[in-house]
Amino acid sequence: MSALCDIQNVRSRMGSRAALAIMLLLHSAVTCLSLIKVATLQSYIHFSGERVWMAVGIAAAFSVVSLLFAAARFSFGYFVGFYFYTMILGFLWIDVFSEYSYERLLAGCSAAFSLVLFLLPVLFVRAPFRQLVVLSNAAFEHLLTAVLAISIGTIAVASTYNFRMVAVADIYDYRGALQFPGLVRYLVGWLSSTLLPFAFACYWLLGYRWRAGLVLILLLSFYPITLTKFSFFTSAWLIVLAVLSRFLDARTSVITSLFVPMLLGVAAAALAGYVLHDPLAKYFDVVNIRMMATPSSALDIYNHFFASHPLTWFCQISVLKAVMSCAYQDQLSVVMQDTYGFGMLNASLFATEGVASVGPYLAPLTALASGFILALGNRASAGLPQRLVFISSGTLPHVLLNTPLSVTMVTHGTALLFLLWYVVPRKLFEGPGLPG
Repeated sequence: MSALCDIQNVRSRMGSRAALAIMLLLHSAVTCLSLIKVATLQSYIHFSGERVWMAVGIAAAFSVVSLLFAAARFSFGYFVGFYFYTMILGFLWIDVFSEYSYERLLAGCSAAFSLVLFLLPVLFVRAPFRQLVVLSNAAFEHLLTAVLAISIGTIAVASTYNFRMVAVADIYDYRGALQFPGLVRYLVGWLSSTLLPFAFACYWLLGYRWRAGLVLILLLSFYPITLTKFSFFTSAWLIVLAVLSRFLDARTSVITSLFVPMLLGVAAAALAGYVLHDPLAKYFDVVNIRMMATPSSALDIYNHFFASHPLTWFCQISVLKAVMSCAYQDQLSVVMQDTYGFGMLNASLFATEGVASVGPYLAPLTALASGFILALGNRASAGLPQRLVFISSGTLPHVLLNTPLSVTMVTHGTALLFLLWYVVPRKLFEGPGLPG
């Protein structure tokens, strides 16, 4: 009883508006400090002491937007919105020092305005859908069992196309040659991004620890098949989210899930001095560079490219490409690789559905529309325990930082997760230890 009271006290204090506001402002500062270090390691991200005060002023002014997260209640959109706030803050910092030739003031204003319009629906559209279809408790547990069975079958079939036990550092030597049939490719995306994380969250909160452990093993089994860092780290990431949400309220868990890893990365880089092969340097590379700086930098690169090349007008979406003319036959990530040589540069909805599709002037409108689409997740999950929503959607903020919205909704199964949230029997999760 005493331990439970202590946890509740920590939740209450850390979840207060004042505590959240302080943490949010510290997070903004850490994001900028991280990018100063990143600039010493990445040739495409720059820093100059002569313009640092301009960057500090812009970041300080924009950080006022972060206070929305101290006022808004938790939702799926809150989770996604905070990660996008960090990405756009990073771009505004990079934009000041960028050596690419494009209208940087226009690009920065467009990005900032886009984020504000995006946040309005994802933070504040929360009205629940009327549940016309609700699974019984027994049917829902059968559904979770079906997810496990489909996962095992998919892993078995996909393994016949590729199965390599290689180090994370060597995955790029083999990944370019991977090819799966369309159905297998979609199943791998749905299962690893949404269905298995959803099953893990349900089993964990219902107390089925062995089944939750099986889900983690299945998620890790996708690594030798897909050879992606995403599949390698997903299981560990879900455990982190489960632990965080056990001791902190949902909003604090969201902020901590990004603030603490980035802060540790800055400390690790300072200690390691980025010595080659140093484990601390590798941590900084994975978290501070790959996870956050790269999505921010993608906006810089997309603004530069589309300042002098034709816009796509959404023709990068495969369904639309079949019925409209398009200046680009390859995927945009391939176009960027061929142009800049930085690898397959996928990017978020702000870069693809925004800058690439309609340009900086109209990008805020596509951000607003995207916000309303993702706010459907708020409505579908209304009434569910916050921990369930937080853990089951744990991979999607990372996916959204690096892929267009259309790809996230279809290929990664976000639309399926919304449907699952909608049909979940709410009474199944009512009980002690499951704060709503």
